[in-house]
Amino acid sequence: MPGPVDTALPTGLRVALDRQILAVDDGAVLFGGAPPRMLLLSQAARALLADGGAFTVTDATSAALARRLLDVGIAHPVTAPAAAVPAATDVTVVVPVKDRVAGLERLLAALPAGLGGLVVVDDGSADPAAIRRVAERAGARVLRHPAARGPAAARNAGLAVATTPLVAFLDSDVVPEPGWLEPLLACFADPAVGLAAPRIVALPPIRGWLATYEAVRSSLDMGPEAAPVVPRSRVAYVPSAALLVHRNAVGDGFDERMHVAEDVDLVLRLHAARWRMRYQPVSRVAHDHRTTLRAWWLRKAYYGTGAAPLAQRHPGSVPPMVLTPSSAAVAALLLLGRPVAALGAVAVTAASAERLARKLELVRNPRPTAARLVGLGTIGTLTQTADAVTRHYWPLALAACLVSRRARRTVAAVALAEGVVDWWRRRGGDPRPTLAGHVLARRLDDLAYGSGLWWGALRHRTVEPLRPIRPGPDTMSRVG
Repeated sequence: MPGPVDTALPTGLRVALDRQILAVDDGAVLFGGAPPRMLLLSQAARALLADGGAFTVTDATSAALARRLLDVGIAHPVTAPAAAVPAATDVTVVVPVKDRVAGLERLLAALPAGLGGLVVVDDGSADPAAIRRVAERAGARVLRHPAARGPAAARNAGLAVATTPLVAFLDSDVVPEPGWLEPLLACFADPAVGLAAPRIVALPPIRGWLATYEAVRSSLDMGPEAAPVVPRSRVAYVPSAALLVHRNAVGDGFDERMHVAEDVDLVLRLHAARWRMRYQPVSRVAHDHRTTLRAWWLRKAYYGTGAAPLAQRHPGSVPPMVLTPSSAAVAALLLLGRPVAALGAVAVTAASAERLARKLELVRNPRPTAARLVGLGTIGTLTQTADAVTRHYWPLALAACLVSRRARRTVAAVALAEGVVDWWRRRGGDPRPTLAGHVLARRLDDLAYGSGLWWGALRHRTVEPLRPIRPGPDTMSRVG
């Protein structure tokens, strides 16, 4: 898979710093990005960012700064010059479908006019005539696989006949909201972008505790903040339910041997080829979530089975935990559940902050900055530890509970606390989850995914998806 030939940003592109960036020394030093790093800004770079952390590409200096900030995930594009943005006529929409006649009709009715092409790929539907009637009524070209070959093969069949530079993949159980395409097209003003993805939200109506949980905690929803799509970052993948890709970037498309996690595999291959990928939540596509308990639970477990083949193909790219030795020590000490162990965790954290402060010799106040960074890292460690206990390693947690009363108390406390914190973060949304329903669904979600994860590991005879890894080396660079 070849990488981008052109990475020059167009004049008129405006970028802005990510809202989560930590700036110190009057903006001379920035911490953040994907993966996290420290950037030392030159005086020229600081001057460009003086206007509220946003600037427009006007010359070679501003273009170089924008390229660097975008590539490390410290800034995001906010507006693009109209002349650099592809048109809807540059897009072919490809819809893989199997038996969802009503869903296909609903989706096709929501598509905008003026597209460059529309292809429906019938992947072995029981009633192909019904699929063809709906598709042809919308002006689509219809391809058919007599026997189901999976969504990856169906998407690739549509990709192969598309003649436009961009291809949008939309599953038959989604409905794009009005205006969904334009923000994704704007991402391609950057010629290095090979993929852009919208936010996946719940399709109304939303009824019941499980539907409410999915509306606020779906595995397909990457959240309200824009981000680069980078492995082992906040947005490590984007679902193939709705994607816009450049044909030059994706080549032959998805790996047809994969019937789950083929979207994550595509993201990892594009990243390795140095294509940039963007998650743009201003664009929204509604998904018809599974909300019956059995179907929902089995789907979550199915997602878990994809970790093993991914880990074998891309070692270290989908770890259950990313921990430094000191953060691993903190996690282990806290899980012991003893006061003296908690004091030990505090001591390890303090020592980590002191070591980091010594590395921040170019920062004006290294100790307060190090304390803040280590504090944020500790929160991340706690989050990963809770996920490990209740999600990735729950069979081990269960085994510990069978032989230890202290383990039972610790696991119960972690399971309850993590569920309550997760509910608290989402309680103000629409719809509003109930505490009991959210915590119950959260724990069932973890049990399902963890079951699939372990089943996949056993089936593929590998421990790779269960192996924690260390983060990459500390990164510090000068910009401007």
